[in-house]
Amino acid sequence: MTEEAALGDNADWPAHTRELRPWRSRGGGAREDRTLAQVEVSMPPKIATLTARLSGPLAARMEDALREVAMLDAEHGTQLDALGALLIRTESVASSKIEQIDASIDDYARAMHGVKANPAAISMVAATEALRTIVTSVQPGDTIRLSSIMDAHERLMANDDALADRQYAGRIRDMQNWIGGSDHSPRNAMYVPPPPDTVDEYLSDLLSYMNRDDVPVLTQSAIAHAQFESIHPFTDGNGRIGRVLINTILRRRGATTRVVVPLASALVAHRDRYFDLLDDYRDGSVTPLQESFVAATRIAAMESRTTARRLVEIPSEWRRQVGKIRSGSATAMLLDILPTRPVLSGEEACDAVSASESSVYSAIERLHVAGVLKPLTARKRNQVWSAAAILDELDDLGKRIAAAAR
Repeated sequence: MTEEAALGDNADWPAHTRELRPWRSRGGGAREDRTLAQVEVSMPPKIATLTARLSGPLAARMEDALREVAMLDAEHGTQLDALGALLIRTESVASSKIEQIDASIDDYARAMHGVKANPAAISMVAATEALRTIVTSVQPGDTIRLSSIMDAHERLMANDDALADRQYAGRIRDMQNWIGGSDHSPRNAMYVPPPPDTVDEYLSDLLSYMNRDDVPVLTQSAIAHAQFESIHPFTDGNGRIGRVLINTILRRRGATTRVVVPLASALVAHRDRYFDLLDDYRDGSVTPLQESFVAATRIAAMESRTTARRLVEIPSEWRRQVGKIRSGSATAMLLDILPTRPVLSGEEACDAVSASESSVYSAIERLHVAGVLKPLTARKRNQVWSAAAILDELDDLGKRIAAAAR
């Protein structure tokens, strides 16, 4: 019997099953928490060899979305370094917002530069580093390894406020976790992932699926993400790492080579719908998830191409703001590096620009007066500066994608 036949005529993916497991309270909570003796856990299917059904119209929309991604990845030549950095930040910020972790762009920029900032901004920067760590470690045709996922998780959680979660940075959980319900037990939980003793086997199965080359790449990224969310292998950070896997698969399959597609900005526009899609997956319906990922990919790639064109225009606008600039001057050199380093300190500017310290600081002041740079800190020594137009574009890109997704 084929795998598809085994699903039944009306199903398009095997549903999760349920199992009762013993539960022992660790104390605390209401009486119902303390006396809970068993918990119903969700057991995802093994997916390493499964193939999702794909209708002709959905396959056509999938190809259209991938064409948009290919044009984004190929069309913008020298601007891709600046674009790549901005898209990584855009995706990380949006992915954090799905978890209701939010901070202003300026706070995020301060945290990105190591300046004291609020916990949400620090968490956003950690998500950026996690995404950069795993996506840049994979080239087309490579094998996605568990060690890369663990490294990304370690970066994500290393500075987490919760000591318990920080201690589990880069480690698979050895305890039962759950989503929603009580803080003290899985009582009334919205979802209870598989038991800890099953997680290693599930991750091995998932990696086998992620490293296949015989399934459509957007289907693969959508299902791998939903399966990872269902396994929930970490004590915290599962959502952000699960979304990192989307662009990791796109990179491994060669759908992208230099950019990240900020799908999370589209998903955050329908946060409740996003969680509903994960529930649909667990109930045995994968088509809505595929459709959502296809739409999000197309929108994110199209709006990112708009941003790419904007990044081409910004340096010329800066030069018009500043006025006549001598070729080879500290001001000219500083303008050249700002697209890829939109946040930097005075000391870093001196290190990056081949000119005297006094010339560099004069250039910073000139760019500040012209409105190109704005200060991010109130201190007088080693001030941190940001290229306002670049940060504004980061913010605007996320908003445009979310608006188009709505």
